[in-house]
Amino acid sequence: MDPLSQAAIGAAASQSFGSAKQVRHALWIGALAGMAPDLDVLIRSDQDPLLFLEFHRQFTHSLFFIPIGALICAIAFYPLAKKELSFKNVWLLAALGYGTHGLLDACTTYGTQLLWPFMNARFAWHNVSVIDPLFTLPLMALIVAATIRQKPFLAACAMIWAVTYLGVGLLQHQRALSAAQHIVGARGQAPIRLEVKPGFANLLVWKAIYEFEERYYVDAVRVGLDTTFYLGQSVAKLNLEERFPYLAEDSQQARDIERFRWFSDDWLAVDANNPTLIVDMRYSQLPNAIRGLWGILVQADQAPEHHVAWVNQRDTGKEELAQFWSQVRGRGAERLPQDETSGDR
Repeated sequence: MDPLSQAAIGAAASQSFGSAKQVRHALWIGALAGMAPDLDVLIRSDQDPLLFLEFHRQFTHSLFFIPIGALICAIAFYPLAKKELSFKNVWLLAALGYGTHGLLDACTTYGTQLLWPFMNARFAWHNVSVIDPLFTLPLMALIVAATIRQKPFLAACAMIWAVTYLGVGLLQHQRALSAAQHIVGARGQAPIRLEVKPGFANLLVWKAIYEFEERYYVDAVRVGLDTTFYLGQSVAKLNLEERFPYLAEDSQQARDIERFRWFSDDWLAVDANNPTLIVDMRYSQLPNAIRGLWGILVQADQAPEHHVAWVNQRDTGKEELAQFWSQVRGRGAERLPQDETSGDR
């Protein structure tokens, strides 16, 4: 999740298990330790644009790395707290903050390697957006109140709020999945796989994506008191032989595509506006859109040892923002089709 959320949950965990005298130190130790695993974003290369994908949410986010990560934090923090806390106490507070990071990240859709180095599977439970003010702001208010009043109980309330909100996310995930299955059923299709992911900054509007007959279908569902639908589009699944017949299998760009395939869990397609841009279909500005937020650019004129280029498409216009807020408010919903064949709509 975003750094502010990670800091807040890290501080709440540390304060919850600290004493009243430790609560102020627990605030900054837990917050900094809660953000520390994301220092892996510094592992990157100008020559290899995909290096950061392989290391972000990898070893620093592993459950097995928590004692080591906490030790590194404790060594850095102890000089600032040694007048009031022992090194053991600093390490314990840092471990509590550090330990929340990977688990919270696994609640998002990006994927986190919780069990590295024993397996490189990316865990993603899809029950909260990477940024969600309704999750973060109450956390911040409670940890600040806990610090001012020196009451660890308020930090414990923050943890209860976090667990409750994430639990509601799991419930909403199941409701969204059921709604997505209604869309599939209305179209008379039998997908190979179907996933739902929370939309940006809310648990009401969800992105539904599924694979059927070598195509990806993307729709949005709103699961409030009633369930409503915002039908999207479909796009052909990436076929390397058809799209990039000139790309040698042993070239660096071909290897980069396979690295990107692993990262995106094989949700790859070619961008509708750029035939050389391969995008991750899991992420888009609008939950029912097929325009990916990011991707890799294949360059035919490059030497075999050259890497692909990394491309971001995060620009959002007024029309897209207006459409997104209409979906959040439940306006402009559509009826499910009675019968629909595959293909672009």
